[in-house]
Amino acid sequence: MWSILKREVKNYVKRPLFWIGIVVVVFMIFPNLSPYLNIHYLVEGEEIVNDYPETFRDGDVFEGYVPTDEGMRREIWEEQIKETLISEFQMDNTKAQSVIDEMKEMDIKAACRHLEEYSFYRAYFVYVDTAYHKGTREDINSYIAEKLENRTFSYYFSRKFADFAGLFMGFFATVLLSVLFMQDTRKNTYELLHTKPVSAGNYLLGKVGGGFAVCLIILTVLNLVFFGLCFLFTKNSGFGVKLTDFIVATCFYILPNMLMIVSIYSLISLLFKSPLPAVPLLFLYMVYSNMGSRNAEGVYGYYGRPLAIMVRFPGTFFDTAPPPMSLLNQSFLIIASAGIIFISVQIWKRRRVY
Repeated sequence: MWSILKREVKNYVKRPLFWIGIVVVVFMIFPNLSPYLNIHYLVEGEEIVNDYPETFRDGDVFEGYVPTDEGMRREIWEEQIKETLISEFQMDNTKAQSVIDEMKEMDIKAACRHLEEYSFYRAYFVYVDTAYHKGTREDINSYIAEKLENRTFSYYFSRKFADFAGLFMGFFATVLLSVLFMQDTRKNTYELLHTKPVSAGNYLLGKVGGGFAVCLIILTVLNLVFFGLCFLFTKNSGFGVKLTDFIVATCFYILPNMLMIVSIYSLISLLFKSPLPAVPLLFLYMVYSNMGSRNAEGVYGYYGRPLAIMVRFPGTFFDTAPPPMSLLNQSFLIIASAGIIFISVQIWKRRRVY
């Protein structure tokens, strides 16, 4: 098993295209993470200027937004509803204010249902867009300090890293691992391998282990690169940066996905005696994994899918969180991968020539 694993790793790392691919992935990930590297405490007289709306559902701190507390959020929402009733529903100021007064004792959902009586059906989405508002220098610095009181900066950054590294690694691994079984599934080689004294278990574990080890090498490089960037960009801000945050995020949110991809390659390669049918299948699998959906309130977003091979971290930098049940889903991926490898071993045994 170990000799097969080492051979596969050597075959990959000695190819220039392997390292070129890593560089390409780094340059694909960096533009998505670079805005978060600019987060810092604002000094006296410094402000973030942009022409974005005053409130926004996904406003981030590097853009000058901070979360809106519930009391302020209700006030902003009522002001926006009133303006809309006047401008779009042709109500006068008195009538629009009376509608607002009618909803004073209602919660948001009840108030939104009440507005439907006036044919105003998007009130809840107006409320969603008040989640963040443009803050002052003091607001932004206070928000950053609060979020970093019990967590390191790299705790949040590593989650965004896992988001985009997992996305691009999924596509890169699909292309990269397509040649893992290519040579072995050629007719002459395939038949010859089945006459060798190597056991099915050792052969499959060596091949799968080799493919997984290659992904591990790539992710090690990516972890070191973006840990270094995170450290360099934030060292003057005094933010805490730990390599262990990147390692933990990678182990939880990316490695099980890589194991699933290489396991699928093993199964498809042995079923069809070619790894190529797995390529479109895995691309469709990733599209499925990355699809969004609507929650109970009808708000569109990423909430995760069963057995998805991609874990996204939507939301703003300091308020990002993994989708519900994501860790459980990652555990299921490991179990499913073990099951796929077991089936692959049985297929290999059935086709062995003694």
